[in-house]
Amino acid sequence: MQGLLSLARWIDALNERVGRLVMWLVLVTTLISAANAGVRYGFGESSNAWLEIQWYLFGALFLLASGYTLKHNGHVRIDLIYGRLSPRGRAWIDLLGGVFFLLPFCGLIIWYAWPMFMLAWSSHEMSPDSGGLVRWPVKLLIPAGFALLALQGVAEIIKRIGVLTGRLVLENEAPMEEV
Repeated sequence: MQGLLSLARWIDALNERVGRLVMWLVLVTTLISAANAGVRYGFGESSNAWLEIQWYLFGALFLLASGYTLKHNGHVRIDLIYGRLSPRGRAWIDLLGGVFFLLPFCGLIIWYAWPMFMLAWSSHEMSPDSGGLVRWPVKLLIPAGFALLALQGVAEIIKRIGVLTGRLVLENEAPMEEV
């Protein structure tokens, strides 16, 4: 079990680093958006590439930060029963939800997104818009983001098994906004 808990800590650290790095995309996206709007309204010029890079960065922000968000218990959930349960009851729900819903869903998305990325990569797919960008980087974000989410799901499952076996006590079980 110690080896698995070490793996969970490694995954936590990976998603923590990725999440902290991706936070900077908020600033970059905002600056690009403001500059693009300033040039468009100030000089009457516009570029599809600048619009598309905003979309790409926005997608990267949400996809690559999903594992970080799961690590910090920040995903939306309907908390009618969960909040009333003991830590052990919550661990069971998280464990079963991870095994039967999260991991299969992530696997399915990765399974279908990977060929789409490979086709875009091999065909050098470009945006159909004039001056648009190459498409494979944004298509790579889908399997990469869901892989990070799946990895964090594995870490959360390991931690919940640790709770159920008495080898781990989770300190921060409150959602992000309550911490």
